Amino acid sequence: MSEPSTGLQLRSTVAKDGVLELSLARVPVAEPKADEVVVRVEASPINPSDLGLLLAGADVSTAKASTTSEGPAVTADIPKAVFRSLTGRIGQSLPVGNEGAGVVVAAGASKEAQALLGATVAIIGGAMYAQYRTIKAGQCLRLPPGTTPADGASCFVNPLTALGMVETMRLDGHFALVHTAAASNLGQMLNKLCLADGVGLVNIVRKHEQAELLKAIGAKHVVSSGSPTFMDDLTDALAATSATLAFDAIGGGKLASQILSCMETAAGRTAKEYSRYGSTVHKQVYIYGGLDRGPTELTRNFGMAWGIGGWLLTAFLQRVGAERAQALRARVAAEIKTTFASHYTKEVSLAEALSLEEIAVYSKQATGQKYLINPNRPS
Repeated sequence: MSEPSTGLQLRSTVAKDGVLELSLARVPVAEPKADEVVVRVEASPINPSDLGLLLAGADVSTAKASTTSEGPAVTADIPKAVFRSLTGRIGQSLPVGNEGAGVVVAAGASKEAQALLGATVAIIGGAMYAQYRTIKAGQCLRLPPGTTPADGASCFVNPLTALGMVETMRLDGHFALVHTAAASNLGQMLNKLCLADGVGLVNIVRKHEQAELLKAIGAKHVVSSGSPTFMDDLTDALAATSATLAFDAIGGGKLASQILSCMETAAGRTAKEYSRYGSTVHKQVYIYGGLDRGPTELTRNFGMAWGIGGWLLTAFLQRVGAERAQALRARVAAEIKTTFASHYTKEVSLAEALSLEEIAVYSKQATGQKYLINPNRPS
């Protein structure tokens, strides 16, 4: 396999006038060092964590299309309130894409790198919306025989997040989980993982069809935040599972407060005596997403034993250490077509990813609208 010299890469820039600029750039492909490989990227998902860097909070309704020598380009206005938080990246042309998969087409001289030549691998390391990616061999996850790049494109962010949630539950001394936005690809993985591992899980969705989707794959406890009986339904599910830890993808609004309130009510059902300070059972909500960018609203009716914090996959992996993280990655590879299978509604090229029509769809982060970029797909 010949080593490529250049390749297209999708880049995002915040200009000093408060305008987002998306474009394709032809960049050199770094020659692999002894412990590195070059991967021909054939699949990279658009995750919510990618959209933050890609779109920089721009108002996509203002998006305008243009062209450069390398292909399509897009500009969009960034609201002033958002722009104030982006001063650290003004004027920087940044590559995008956290994870992906492809075929190793060149390798350095080390035994580890040479062993991957021709293999299909999954990688995480940023700059994945690109035709080629030079990366250390140790950062590659060899995929099982018969696994395509599309199968393995989402090997890291969602699967390791699902595993991280369950591991965090155990490390923090909880026994069951609550998850919001539960019909997402991640939510479906977490549901299958909890069923396989015998972990109680309460799934919170917004719509009836999302509840039906989860029940079809075996979910035992699914409640809809859009139901008039939501608080009662949630309390019953919490009482049935003894869940005292929640992972919230929404962030803004009242949902985190409602979860804590229902946890307090569920704990009160088994309390032996009344306390004006509430239950002594610690209740925790970790916010790991921001589907609602508004303020997180709390109504303090859940006692004094509670906490709200942020949760990040990279911080979790640092917490458990390299050996445990590698064990989790090995499990993902072994179950990539079962527990950790991902489903995509559309595959697009780099140029197609800059279509105004496609941006309007994937920027909504809607359940059932997950996109896969194939940087080497013909436009």
